[in-house]
Formats: sequence, C-alpha cells, structure tokens
Amino acid sequence: MSHMKNKQMILDEEIQWTSRSLGAVIVLVAGLCFLCFGAMLSISLGAADIHLRTVWDAIFHFQPNETSHQIIHDLRLPRTAAAALVGALLAVSGAIMQGMTRNPLAEPSIMGITSGSAFAISIAFAFFPGLSAIGLVLWSFAGAGLGASTVLGIGMFSRGGLTPVKLALAGTAVSYFFTGISTAIALRFDVAQDVSFWYAGGVAGVKWSGVQLLVIAGAVGITLAFIIARSVTVLSLGDDLAKGLGQYTSAVKLVGMLVVVVLTGAAVSIAGTIAFIGLIIPHITRFLVGVDYRWIIPCSMVLGAVLLVFADIAARLVNAPFETPVGALTSLIGVPFFFYLARRERRGL
Repeated sequence: MSHMKNKQMILDEEIQWTSRSLGAVIVLVAGLCFLCFGAMLSISLGAADIHLRTVWDAIFHFQPNETSHQIIHDLRLPRTAAAALVGALLAVSGAIMQGMTRNPLAEPSIMGITSGSAFAISIAFAFFPGLSAIGLVLWSFAGAGLGASTVLGIGMFSRGGLTPVKLALAGTAVSYFFTGISTAIALRFDVAQDVSFWYAGGVAGVKWSGVQLLVIAGAVGITLAFIIARSVTVLSLGDDLAKGLGQYTSAVKLVGMLVVVVLTGAAVSIAGTIAFIGLIIPHITRFLVGVDYRWIIPCSMVLGAVLLVFADIAARLVNAPFETPVGALTSLIGVPFFFYLARRERRGL
C-alpha cells in the first residue's frame, strides 16, 4: 500500500511539472538579473571605485592602454567570475548530497569534503612546492574523495546508519582532524601562510587560469549532475521506491559522489574552504521550486553564484580598505541556519 502511495506521489509530481516549471523559470530569470547586477557592482567596487559606464566599456570595448580597463580585465573580471563559479559549484554539490542521502544537513564542509581538500593541498604545498595549478586541483580532488569516504565509512560502521545528527558529528570530527593535521604540516614545513589562505577562503587574486579550471571542472560535474537529476529526485524519496522503479541506486550514488568530489575539489583548489553555501542554497531552492532536481540543480547554480558574488562584495566593504575572509561571512549566515535545521531534525527523531 505504501509502495503504491509513493508511486502516486511520482505521478502527481509529473502532473505538476508545468506549473512548477513556470515558478522555476521565474526564479532563474530573477536570479540571473540579480547575478548580473551583483557582477557589475563587484567589478566596479574595490580599492579604486570605477564607474559602471567604465565597467561596461572595459567589457565590450576593451582598451589595453587604459589603466582602469586593465584593472577590470586582469583583476576584477576573473575575481567576479570565480566567485560566481565557486558559488554555483558548491551549491550544486550540496544539492546533490542532500538528494542522495535524504539528509537536510548534508553539505561539503559538514561532510569533511572541503577540509579533506584543504588537507591534501597543504600536503602538496609542503612536499611538492611549485606544483602547477592543475596539480593542485588534482590534489584537491583526492582530498575531497578522502574526506567523503572517511565520513561515509564512519556512517557504515555506526549503529542505525548515518542519521542527520550522526552526519554532523562525524563530519565535524573529521573536519577537525584534517584541520589539525594541516596546521601541524603548515608549521612543520613553514607553509603556514599558504595554508591559512585556503582555510580563510576567498577569491581575491584569482587569475583567468583559475577561472578556466573552474569552467572545465564545472562543465564535467554539472553535466553529470543533469544526467542523474531525475534519478536523484526518485532517490530522494527513498531507496526502496527507487529500486522498485528500476533505479540502479548504487550507480546513481557513485556518480553523485563523483560529481560532489569534482565540484568541491575544483572550488576548494581555487577559493579555499568556503562553508555553508551548499547547505543554505539547496534548502532555499527546494522551498521555491519544489523537489524536482531537474529544476533544483540549475536554480541552485544561479542562487549559489548570487550569494557568493554578494558575499565577496561585502567582504570588501565590511572592513575597508582591508578584506574580510569570504568564508567568515558565509559562516555568519550558515551557522544559525545549520542550528535551525539540526534542531528541527532533532524534533523529528
């Protein structure tokens, strides 16, 4: 009886596809408008404020002899593009994790994935100095996979499985473990300054080469995310239902974890550990567009990009002329949101 009821839920979702599509399109269009506005502000604001008209001219009528055009093209455009891409990748990563695990607290930083990436990068700084940007990305991928497998491994051997509270505890413990080892490595091999940048999180100083790496990794990861989007929607309703509908749940989860590792690893390799975007944005997106991951993924991309672009703007203005770490600002929003979700889940137990 319960199985038939779940099937009816899937049919109802299909019937409501058209109406929800309209709402999702509105979210996408509004999000893109906010993103364009935020990008223009991000490019114009800085140590030297630049008029929006100059920003427009530099983008569409670039003059290499103009100092302001050089600042925009070489410094501010790649920084803004990196902020948008990192926010998008982290948001999609969190959405996929929450859909696969049916866990509202799942997020790359809580699952130990971002700290695993930063741990691997600290090893690369200490033992392989002068490593190329691509090399750092590969190390970041490996660290992300290590962090995810460690937390999931703990969950497999825990009684009752990996509940939301256990996920938070295991992820926190693993994150502190990797952070502690990274700090010891940084002090022992005199790379503390390099490592501290990754833990602070930010997109200041990102070059076009970093943006290109984000685009490549994002294209691979998000393409895979779209391929499994429908399967993740079914999986989010329960493993038994997914298997009953002929889904290969193990394959979907494997591809989903690959997506998370690729997207998070790329983001951390460029911007460091920026937490809670993957927690906040998927919840907001589901509230706005429903539970269909064919819409959650693109809407999360746009809203995640909007959040990090505006967070990066705030990082420059809060303590001007000094910059506040972007990771600190996202944590100010994310920590209360996390406690709210944890308290709600505890009441549901």
